[in-house]
Amino acid sequence: MIETEHLGKRYGRIDAVADLNLKVSPGQVLALLGPNGAGKTTTMRMIAGFLMPGSGRARVCGHDVVAEPIKARRALGYLPEGAPSYGELSVSEFLAFASRVRGLSGIPGRRRLDEMIERLQLQTVLSQTIETLSKGYRRRVCLAQALLHDPPALILDEPTDGLDPNQQREVHALIRGMARERAIIVSTHTLGEVRAACNRVAILAGGRLRVEGTPAELERRSRYHHAVSFRAPASALARELLGRLPEVDAVEVDPVDGRITVFPRDGQEIFHAVVQLLDEQRVRVDELQLERGRLEDVFRQVTSDTAADMAAAA
Repeated sequence: MIETEHLGKRYGRIDAVADLNLKVSPGQVLALLGPNGAGKTTTMRMIAGFLMPGSGRARVCGHDVVAEPIKARRALGYLPEGAPSYGELSVSEFLAFASRVRGLSGIPGRRRLDEMIERLQLQTVLSQTIETLSKGYRRRVCLAQALLHDPPALILDEPTDGLDPNQQREVHALIRGMARERAIIVSTHTLGEVRAACNRVAILAGGRLRVEGTPAELERRSRYHHAVSFRAPASALARELLGRLPEVDAVEVDPVDGRITVFPRDGQEIFHAVVQLLDEQRVRVDELQLERGRLEDVFRQVTSDTAADMAAAA
């Protein structure tokens, strides 16, 4: 597993990370979310042993990253921000070097290397130097080096950055497949990636953990949870009557596409009441949808509230 206890890092008077407690068990893929400057990359660098913690501790598979750095790093695969590598080496040379560093040798090492090349579709660029590769290929090469030694724990910083939609789906499938026996942290700015590959979510803001749970648990915190949306001809009376329902909090019309959304009060179930009223008013509707909640709404709410609190404190 990957675990942090009261992990922190200060730069002058600024807390880049403060009192962070996380635990990721085998089978879990934790999406680490947050706005720029929230502390995501600093957190991952401390867990990976690239940055000394200022306070608290981090462990990888039971090994303290400060007291047992070699054992911790042997248990970890790390795809850093920007996918750094040696640009003057060819892809083949770089992966062979990474394989030797990880202690892979002989036929088993060659088989593992060939497997990673095939899984990440690097066959056509093996002879190219890394500095000549596209951003997407450089990321795939760096992801391959992170997976070479088949680590039980993984930290992936923006693993699909620069990849096309087909490649993104392949990486998502790869992460889901690996997750059965591994603890994985994925940092991403793409909320669609959370739904595609992750089963837990942690949102950081201002260097602190603000919200943690499953995607479904976070979606239930959204004002869109149990909301009902639809398209319909203009009917001011119907919208007014919907707004009068005791279980309805608000009725809003999207100014761009005209879609109407009916928001519940305190997450109540309003679907049947809304459908009944529309039927009674003989309103013809299209694309009627029951919302489960939106992660982007929770993200915006959490990070906006944090920014407002920090501005007020200043």
